[in-house]
Amino acid sequence: MATIVSDLGGVEKFVWVTSAYLVTEMAAMPVFGKLSDMYGRKRFFVLGIFLFLLGSVLCGTAHNIVELSIYRAIQGIGGGALVPIAFTIMFDVFPPEKRGGMGGLFGAVFGTSSLFGPLLGAYLTDHIDWRWIFYINLPLGILSLALVYLFYRESMEHSKQQIDWWGASTLVGSIVCLMFALELGGQEYAWDSALIIGLFAGAAVLMAVFLYVETKAEEPIISYGMFRKRLFAASTVIGLLYGAAFITFAMYIPIYIQGVTGGTATQSGLILLPMTLGSVAAAQIGGMSAARTSYRNIMIFSAFVFVIGTALLGTITPETPHSLLTVYMIVAGLGVGFSFSVLGMAAIHHFDMRQRGSANSTMAFLRSLGMTVGLTVFGIIQRNSLTGKLSDSLGGGMPGEEGQMGDVRQLLSPENRQKMPEDVMDRIVDALSSSISHMFLWALIPAGLSLVAVFFMGNDRMVIPARGGQGKPQPDLGKQGS
Repeated sequence: MATIVSDLGGVEKFVWVTSAYLVTEMAAMPVFGKLSDMYGRKRFFVLGIFLFLLGSVLCGTAHNIVELSIYRAIQGIGGGALVPIAFTIMFDVFPPEKRGGMGGLFGAVFGTSSLFGPLLGAYLTDHIDWRWIFYINLPLGILSLALVYLFYRESMEHSKQQIDWWGASTLVGSIVCLMFALELGGQEYAWDSALIIGLFAGAAVLMAVFLYVETKAEEPIISYGMFRKRLFAASTVIGLLYGAAFITFAMYIPIYIQGVTGGTATQSGLILLPMTLGSVAAAQIGGMSAARTSYRNIMIFSAFVFVIGTALLGTITPETPHSLLTVYMIVAGLGVGFSFSVLGMAAIHHFDMRQRGSANSTMAFLRSLGMTVGLTVFGIIQRNSLTGKLSDSLGGGMPGEEGQMGDVRQLLSPENRQKMPEDVMDRIVDALSSSISHMFLWALIPAGLSLVAVFFMGNDRMVIPARGGQGKPQPDLGKQGS
């Protein structure tokens, strides 16, 4: 982002580049999920790819930060269609006996892309040009578009009903207000400013209207009936809690490497590799295990390991060996990896083709919401802890401006470390390390709550038809509760 801002200017507006994408993506998820149930997956999946590619091309041609933000919003609309519909298509296309393996593969891809994407973007920015972080989407996107258009044959079983326009508009409005409040609060505007308070109030009012409208709609965007299914309700809550805690690993471990140990930007990205490998392995194991044991049993193990991994990361100090941090990252990756595949399968377990898109988009939406809220809340905790510790150790704050995270990372770059008095550098490093470990301990709250929520999932497991073509479930497949 620093490279983009230095090229395009508009440092005071750079936060909109991220905000625009997140806002439109999250707003589009439940709407596209519902529309895919009503009118078919293919048309909206193709539309999503097209909009994502269009946004990518436009982003690469941006001349200023405002243009880039607008084009990122277009990209986000496309992403909002792709994320939930892709997993739903997999469930529609593959027979039950293959869904576990494919679910594991999808989960592994999700985990890998979430962790490797920023690293690839940093490499392209450093060695080619930042515009290629957008242009690189074109060859893969065009290939995907061609394959889907030519070879995907979907069932014509859809429930074409009246679109819930009031529900869609109030939900989108509420999400837009909430996301802008979370993204801009504490950065461009103070949390107690009139704008941020107004955005939170607008989000609350529109959400209240949305919840009322959904009780009257014939075909609501998010049906309350889905949440009467215990497995679905528990899975969405777990997804939200996992997202809130998991995002702290991906964001703050690289900061720890770069700011505390003095690693380069590339090294700070590579440190996520152990967690990536752990999450990929766990996603595959979880997907293949779904037919052998209940979703709850898998997620109990996942949540238990997740809590352990979070707690271990809460113990890191400037003296923590790199090898030990690698072990902690593997444990954390194993814990979160099961959720990438298992929660998606569990969320749509009780729904047929006419409801899977809506169920899966709701799951994806709540996971993304958890990540956004978690990043904001835990970011505030970390910054406040860092500011307090710097004030105590340096008697008035660190050199520079206000002790913000970006300032600390810049201050502790390899070049600046050589210019700084050793005792000052040690105090800043200790403060940064302590604030990050302190934040990880706070992340134990959503991690622990997810372990509690797992016990409400019931005993459902994936049902595979018996061999021999009889089409009946195998015996002892677990209780099919709601």
